[in-house]
Amino acid sequence: RYVLRVDFHCSEEDMYRDAEEIEREKILLCKTNSSENKLSVAPEMDIMEYCRKEWRGNTPVAKRMRKGYEAVAQKFASIRTVRGDNYCALRATLFQALSQTTQLPGWLQNEDFTVLPEKLLSKYDWIKEWQLKQKLGSKMGEISNEIKEYLILLRKKWKNISEIKGPVEKQEACDTLFKNEEEEYSLYEALKFLMLNTAIELYNDDKNGRRVPVFSWLLFARDTSSNPCQLMHNHLNHIGHSGGLEQVEMFLLAYALQYTIQVYRLYKYNTDEFITLYPNDPQEDWPVVTLITEDDRHYNIPVRMCQETVL
Repeated sequence: RYVLRVDFHCSEEDMYRDAEEIEREKILLCKTNSSENKLSVAPEMDIMEYCRKEWRGNTPVAKRMRKGYEAVAQKFASIRTVRGDNYCALRATLFQALSQTTQLPGWLQNEDFTVLPEKLLSKYDWIKEWQLKQKLGSKMGEISNEIKEYLILLRKKWKNISEIKGPVEKQEACDTLFKNEEEEYSLYEALKFLMLNTAIELYNDDKNGRRVPVFSWLLFARDTSSNPCQLMHNHLNHIGHSGGLEQVEMFLLAYALQYTIQVYRLYKYNTDEFITLYPNDPQEDWPVVTLITEDDRHYNIPVRMCQETVL
């Protein structure tokens, strides 16, 4: 899913790709290897200026992307690009949620929130095989304690940022947080664990005859995730390491955070799927965050809602 081609000599596959696409991959590889690519969320840039820089050619793909960006520019003035590793969906969603939060979500205030790892590990022995970031073969007790620390950090950072009144100060606090690699990646581990908890709840609800959202059936209809244990082993353990979020997992993230994730899917411009909501039947009281993707693999952030849109 997140494969970056690194051989640029002509191959059979290159025959089916235009020169512009191959050239863009070369540029992406250089950016990925560049020391300048350390910012998790880059400073904002005019959205159409960014589009013109990225999509100069006259191929059908380039024309569609420009049309897509023009449509987004009707609503948002700027874009902030997100570091292109396998955490980018989590990074973009969390950054947007924190940058506009005004209160601590109810689920973060729950007294049982920080004992979640202990509770789940006491019921499901297989969770001891959870892969901590860059730590293989950790013992069950260590996993429980580390994840607890991540959850406490998530609550603390969310609370601190939600209490900042001024929008400029709030943005600065988010920028500072997303420059601290240790804290940032700890937050992603917390989000992944919350996704696992949500998946377990949905799986059990379905087994007990309770109503579940349609995406839950799709999530567990995959050969690689027919139950939460497989989901953890084959998907959640790989997020940030060797893979990112698949589309059905975007629904799971939305349910875990109790946020609606609205995504401009630029390659779907002029179709019913151009603006996709995760979930597609959102709760009315869930806040909304907006992302942009060109390919359902990498996500960037639109910012500065246009004044007429606000009105």
